[in-house]
Amino acid sequence: MQDSSFIYKFYYGWWKNIDKSIFFLIMLLFCLGLFFSLVSTSLIASDKLNTNSYYFFFKHFFYICIGIFFIVFFSSIDKDNLFKISTILFFICLISLALVPIIGVEIKGSKRWLDLPFLPRFQPIELLKPFIIVIIASILSSEKNNNLYYKYFLSFTVIIPIIFLLITQPDIGQTFLVFLTWLSLIFISGINLIFFFLFFGLMLAFLLYLVFFVTKFSYVLIRLKSFFDPSSGNNYQSEKASEAIINGGFFGKGIGEGILKNRVPEAHTDYIVSVISEEFGAVIIIVLMIIFLFFVYQVFKKLYFEKNDKIKLILVGSISIILLQALIHIGVNIRLFPTTGMTLPFLSYGGSSLIGSSIVAGLILNFTRKDSNKYNKYD
Repeated sequence: MQDSSFIYKFYYGWWKNIDKSIFFLIMLLFCLGLFFSLVSTSLIASDKLNTNSYYFFFKHFFYICIGIFFIVFFSSIDKDNLFKISTILFFICLISLALVPIIGVEIKGSKRWLDLPFLPRFQPIELLKPFIIVIIASILSSEKNNNLYYKYFLSFTVIIPIIFLLITQPDIGQTFLVFLTWLSLIFISGINLIFFFLFFGLMLAFLLYLVFFVTKFSYVLIRLKSFFDPSSGNNYQSEKASEAIINGGFFGKGIGEGILKNRVPEAHTDYIVSVISEEFGAVIIIVLMIIFLFFVYQVFKKLYFEKNDKIKLILVGSISIILLQALIHIGVNIRLFPTTGMTLPFLSYGGSSLIGSSIVAGLILNFTRKDSNKYNKYD
């Protein structure tokens, strides 16, 4: 085998250097998502939409293949090019998000998707989230200006237009997720706790104002009322999801034996945990949480030895957005939180969600590589 061969370069340039434990955890989540899609969730969605029984399964598999490509791509390029590409893609995705209110597709009262002639329908915010992390981390770790409060202000000006665009869709769930991820980044950067809680309080006050006083967001108030008082009605989604989980018990009814799963809305996306819990039991929720927490642990093990501030921030932001989204999704399914419409990273069906999660995974694998110390110009 010659040194110039593609396989040799691939092995020594990528496979030999990536963190295998993190990579296999990502692949495990992908495989679990495919398995649940094959035996349960895709069948429900196909039946409701009167399509081929495995239509959603094959689409799910296709999106995972694209996702793996993005994982390899973003985890293999050198950090100079990674930051340049991320900056370019940030502005492309931001422009796409800005186009949503103008030419976006409205589904179930929310305008969150773009349906362009040369691309499949996609949700811009899902593709934008990984690059928000890179941009914010770059601002907070910049050595051009050592004034931390200036950096906080500059990073805030980056997320403000994104939050505004999300609110107009409306998408309170993604708004909250983006803001919490930004908070995690400024927290790890060493912000004074008084300012940290001030930012959090102001954002919470703003969201409460929207919910209680702006007609467009009355649906959020309805969901909150039904969450705190189930007898008030308007809680069909969460009610059916809870019934499916309760019916499954701890060990489940068995593959294909669920009887309530067909009543659960968005079974292959927002309520995947409820559907699989009926057939595989509440134990599957525990297993999934253990996998996600072990994923976080593996990344934080690398963080402990990382000296580069920018890389630290990107890793914290990346793992925060995955964990927060997973917690929100599972919390909604078990009625800890009101309905938000949040997918489960790596497992739920959805091209935009799977590709967005894959890009985040690619960033994590890039910055946890064994050879990452050779890019020392940022140290």
